[in-house]
Amino acid sequence: MTRPEPYDVLVIGSGAAGLTAALSLATKLKVLVLAKGKLNSGSTAWAQGGIAAVLDAGDTFEDHIRDTMVAGAGLNDRETVEFVIEGAPAAIDRLVELGVPFNQDSGDLHLTREGGHSHRRIVHVDDATGWAVQAALLKAAEENPNITLLPHQSCIDLITGRHEQKYSGSGRVWGAYALDEETGEVRAHTARATVMAAGGAGRVYQFSTAPRGATGDGIAMAWRAGARVSNMEMMQFHPTCLYNLEVKNFLITEAVRGEGGHLLHPETGHRFMVDYDADRMELAPRDVVARAIDDQIKRFGLDYVHLDISHQRPEFVRTHFPTIYDKLETLGIDMTKEPIPVVPAQHYTCGGVVIGLDARTDLPGLWAAGECTESGLHGANRLASNSLLECFVFGEAAAQDILAHWDSMEAPPSVREWDESRVTDSDEEVVIKQNWTEIRRFMWNYVGIVRTTKRLERAAHRIKLLGDEIEDYYGHFRVTTDLIELRNLHQCAQLIVDSALKRHESRGLHYTLDYPALAKDPADTVLVP
Repeated sequence: MTRPEPYDVLVIGSGAAGLTAALSLATKLKVLVLAKGKLNSGSTAWAQGGIAAVLDAGDTFEDHIRDTMVAGAGLNDRETVEFVIEGAPAAIDRLVELGVPFNQDSGDLHLTREGGHSHRRIVHVDDATGWAVQAALLKAAEENPNITLLPHQSCIDLITGRHEQKYSGSGRVWGAYALDEETGEVRAHTARATVMAAGGAGRVYQFSTAPRGATGDGIAMAWRAGARVSNMEMMQFHPTCLYNLEVKNFLITEAVRGEGGHLLHPETGHRFMVDYDADRMELAPRDVVARAIDDQIKRFGLDYVHLDISHQRPEFVRTHFPTIYDKLETLGIDMTKEPIPVVPAQHYTCGGVVIGLDARTDLPGLWAAGECTESGLHGANRLASNSLLECFVFGEAAAQDILAHWDSMEAPPSVREWDESRVTDSDEEVVIKQNWTEIRRFMWNYVGIVRTTKRLERAAHRIKLLGDEIEDYYGHFRVTTDLIELRNLHQCAQLIVDSALKRHESRGLHYTLDYPALAKDPADTVLVP
């Protein structure tokens, strides 16, 4: 096994949160960034909508805070919400300096509006903001001599005191073991500080807008190392994913509704949101809209509903949504003349590893930022376009906290190499595919938009049975990316179900027929390893 070059800080994840942290850390330290797959294959590049920030004279921090708290059904942490929202203008300034080509309006940044927002405050690059942000961050990281970017690395587990050559048993994190997907070699990457920015767990579900690699790796690794997780039952389902048998997981951004799109019954043309939220209609928070669509589909036996913006001027539609327009055109759909067939799909993991305002986890040496965390910002439902914002603010917070305490951090000790002496190559890869498919299917059917205790208990039973099989497989065969992901998917599924069973109310994204009312006092669901 080749001993990797030592670095000061290890960053797991090459999206908005990870690269924001890396760029700030690289002003003084040597940083290694590990990415699963390609450097731009994470969720950041997939973000169509934009970044929420108070930049208009008619808008206020208090308005943005209130909108965030309303969407989060009161489960948000007020201090965290203030911290993130007040940090938004500075985050936008940093991105402008990096060259992100945000849309302009008479010399100012153009602001659009999305569901749940009381003002236009979404900074965007057409309908492909994430791609533009990812490109700018990557370019800056690639040009920085203190940052090493290493793609095609599947992290297996965090390195803690139990992996030290002189076993200490402490929870102190010293880096991570990672599989090089191209060579098959597992390496121990050690560092004084580790930043977890590995994204969400969307692929736990059968239908998801998340990229292929969103398998909850960071959440599962932190949990196994001893960190608390919180609010894992709060899984956001995006109301409008394209319904098409040829194309999977293509998101129709919230901004289509923000710019006047109507949700219609595909047979009667009825604008049905009036029946669910007459005041906010299509601009209601995502949980409300997703449940409304789910109800329409189930009640009337539909395959999909229609999202129609064809009443707007064709040039307006093509200008505001060029990516979506071009994609739909290749599928024979002209959104300037006809409605778009849409269905809900899992979209965002609102729960995750518990962190503070300094981005610290429970584990010394481990910071975390982005979708793998539960910072207190989103509460029971993420407000549209607050996700990228959270990445920038907490990625920066992690970097600043590490820099502020760098001199007091010890150098990593010698750790044990990865041991493959008692495993062999698998000749039963079908086991991984079968278990992966089974988890995603029962999570969609039993732990989806609408839940019951009986469904959750059935899911828990299946998770327990699969757990023994997966761990036995993991213990006997060499690791592959598919096996690593299956292990993490299973762990996250268990955390989601355990959290859902503990919440005896319907709040935000967690809607259960057995407890349809709100509990008197909002409280986080915190799981302790």
